[in-house]
Amino acid sequence: MFGPHLVLEAYGCPKELLADMTLMASALDKYPSKLDMTKIMPPYVFTYHGAVEDDWGVSGVVLIAESHISLHSFPDKGFCTLDIFSCREFDVEAAIAYFSEIYKPQSVDKQLLMRGREFPRSLPKAAAIVESEREKLAAV
Repeated sequence: MFGPHLVLEAYGCPKELLADMTLMASALDKYPSKLDMTKIMPPYVFTYHGAVEDDWGVSGVVLIAESHISLHSFPDKGFCTLDIFSCREFDVEAAIAYFSEIYKPQSVDKQLLMRGREFPRSLPKAAAIVESEREKLAAV
């Protein structure tokens, strides 16, 4: 397996928290160290305004050596999403607790996906798989 991917949907968050770009940037800046991960760039946070008046929000991402952490908020709808994808295990409950301290959702819905189930962890193993596939194609 390559690693876990936490997908969290948060409902009933206060609008003023969801609309705060500085809060999101700060949360993303501190998140990696809270999960013992390695930030490789500062967070990138921006506001989006769609064609419909209440279709706007704040989005942000921070790249980490282990993959990424992203947030997308919809202030007028009290809704926010969190994605954490990592090539190694992390404390999912601690990740949710940190998010919940900041955005104060009334409820959350979490999914934990295990990505890359067949991801080869070593180059020799990957080379063997590729060579086997090539032999099968050559035999056809």
